[in-house]
Amino acid sequence: KMAEIGKKTWLKHGALDYVESVADDVKWGKTTSFPRSVKRKPSETVIFSYIKYRSRAQRDAVNKKEMSDPAIAKMCDPKKSPFDAWRMIWGGFKVIVSK
Repeated sequence: KMAEIGKKTWLKHGALDYVESVADDVKWGKTTSFPRSVKRKPSETVIFSYIKYRSRAQRDAVNKKEMSDPAIAKMCDPKKSPFDAWRMIWGGFKVIVSK
């Protein structure tokens, strides 16, 4: 439900694409891995998401609108969240190869 709300609001504010994926074949690596990076507990699964924008400036503008959107603000109460937001990994990436 949270992913659907996120998709709807990010696209409404101008994001080009919104993708959320659940781990299907993500093993615990010997030195590094998705589960290791977030200290996944046995009862948890890893979710990988990304949002596409035209540019970094557009990303910053969309995210500013997104974070003040009432639909998102309602979901951001840490006491009601189904996941530990402190273990999320955030970052921006510049595309170097695409289709």
